[in-house]
Amino acid sequence: MDQALRRFVTDAESVKFQSPWTLEEWLCRSDIVKNDHLMLVRANMEPFRSHPFHTHPTREEIIYVVSGKAEQWVGKNHRILGPGEMAFVPMGEVHGTFNPFGEKLVFLAILSPAQASEPGIVDVSMEEPWASIRQGFPPVT
Repeated sequence: MDQALRRFVTDAESVKFQSPWTLEEWLCRSDIVKNDHLMLVRANMEPFRSHPFHTHPTREEIIYVVSGKAEQWVGKNHRILGPGEMAFVPMGEVHGTFNPFGEKLVFLAILSPAQASEPGIVDVSMEEPWASIRQGFPPVT
């Protein structure tokens, strides 16, 4: 279907991609639904995995937990989020999502704007203080 006309996306039409962190199921981005402002991905994170500390220099993000629990960091602050809870990540803020729990974590990531300049993501997980800030927390890969 022509993206300019698409208004609905089914699970079967989502674009699935296995990233190093999660199985990503893209439901809204410019190659799926023509738009300039929103991106939506459903992320499926297995137990004891993580999307380590990173930034989106040109996008803000909402992380909404569908099922499971997330050890969610925004800057140097963290919380355990459960279903129905969310975190707002301002543009350029360092953040990370960790699943040190024994059940799969499913969350939605909503990013804006869709048509942002690069880089879309910057890994800072090997830089201090991010490389050691989780010292004493349950290990993840």
